[in-house]
Amino acid sequence: MPPLHFTSQLAVNVLDAQSLLAAFGVLGVGVVLFAETGLLIGFFLPGDSLLFTAGLLCTGAADRPVKLSLAPLLVVAAVGALAGAQCGFLIGRKAGGTLISRSRSPRLHEGVKRAEELLERYGHAKAVVLARFIPVVRTVLNPIAGALEVPTRTFTLWQVVGGVVWTVGIILAGYGLGSSVPNVDHYLLPLVALIVVVSLTPLLLELLRSRRAGEPKEGQQ
Repeated sequence: MPPLHFTSQLAVNVLDAQSLLAAFGVLGVGVVLFAETGLLIGFFLPGDSLLFTAGLLCTGAADRPVKLSLAPLLVVAAVGALAGAQCGFLIGRKAGGTLISRSRSPRLHEGVKRAEELLERYGHAKAVVLARFIPVVRTVLNPIAGALEVPTRTFTLWQVVGGVVWTVGIILAGYGLGSSVPNVDHYLLPLVALIVVVSLTPLLLELLRSRRAGEPKEGQQ
């Protein structure tokens, strides 16, 4: 009979943040973020909800089955996200669009379309940062940037900026809320939905700004 701990790892639900954290802890956060941002097969993984839930579990309430340490979590999450993005970029530089074209996932191809639109509309730097906050797009933009030969220095600089802001910001949001609101984990599902909406705010504001900038001024045709 296999050990109970090993059996629980085999039964982990990779789509559920709490299940992933219970099975793998802080190390699992780094691995999941690396896969989500660096490997096309990881586009379905729950990056936003994983970061928020992990931050929440750092508050150390006695009744929580999983307890994480904040400092190691911040480091591991950032390293996983940054290494993953750079890996995805290098894959795109070497393999071009071959891997993406072979995929039959409509969701993945929709993400590719949105990533290309971001790069075209906002330029390399802004697109790389904004993509961090959009599920699926943060997976596919990195290889697309490599395939389109975005300068390595430009990509590396801005993926680091975006990756640190994304990981640290969402973890601290979960930690802050968990520290200030008793039993907040009882409302985890709506909170995760809220944090995903909030993470999209920079993109929505940028889209609104661009639309207003593109509208003809009064009196002009």
